[in-house]
Amino acid sequence: MKISVALLALVGTAEAFQAAKPTNRRISTSLNILVGDKLSKGKMAKEDVAFDKLVKSSFPGAISNKELAIRVRDVLDGKGFTPKNTLLATSVCADELARELEDEFVAIYGTNFNLGGLAGFPFAGNTGWGAMSAHVPDNGYCLTIHGPHVGITKDGLIGKVERSGIALVDSCCGSAIAASNYLKGITEGTATINPRIQSFSDFQQGAVQELILPFGKRLAKAEDRMKELPYALYDSQEVLVNDIVNTGKASIKKGLAVLGGIQINTSPDTFDYFHPLRFDYYDENGDLVENMLPYLK
Repeated sequence: MKISVALLALVGTAEAFQAAKPTNRRISTSLNILVGDKLSKGKMAKEDVAFDKLVKSSFPGAISNKELAIRVRDVLDGKGFTPKNTLLATSVCADELARELEDEFVAIYGTNFNLGGLAGFPFAGNTGWGAMSAHVPDNGYCLTIHGPHVGITKDGLIGKVERSGIALVDSCCGSAIAASNYLKGITEGTATINPRIQSFSDFQQGAVQELILPFGKRLAKAEDRMKELPYALYDSQEVLVNDIVNTGKASIKKGLAVLGGIQINTSPDTFDYFHPLRFDYYDENGDLVENMLPYLK
């Protein structure tokens, strides 16, 4: 897949890698939160065996956020990652439902550095990565988590989700679906040309719509467009994530773990899920030394 130089330029330049190192690090006050609490939805989620089977039948390989956080913690603990020496960085959607995944890992590692924007694309780019890497503790590690998200209702409808306090069953991810509809209009010949698609008043959405363009045929042929959409977005994001990580290799301190996949949001009273598609470990030289994905299965 080809991404234009202009699009890659949207995510910044590498000059910011020399960002000044802070004299101290903010200490999180949230480490007393138990892994698995569904705090942002206002109450504890319930384990639902039937719904668990429904989610996994639609997204084979998905595990609950609660279980994901435990497995990731255990794997990284063996490599020396601790709450004191690890900076959490995330590139997930601006949607409040995406905070569910962050909350699980903030409960372990403390506050996180936000690299993401609409649909989970790493819009902070090389500049954001440079700033983030300067905040990693001396002789410490970074855990970066990225990916798009998708909703699933209690009855299994993909691309929709029940939200707390809202009667309407809402679209999820709204940015992704808007981009998908834009792309569908192009492939079907019904789109209206918008000369201000990259206007700064809606810059991120314009970028999402352009970044998904190479996947028109793939989505058109999909048996379930809403189910395929987050995976197409993930593949597009991987191009940017790899470019940013490879460009910023020199800024890695003790080590870097990159966890990528699809975040699956559910109703307020059920666990959210994550389908891990990547779990890589880079050493202090920036070399990819281990694929840790099998440890999450």
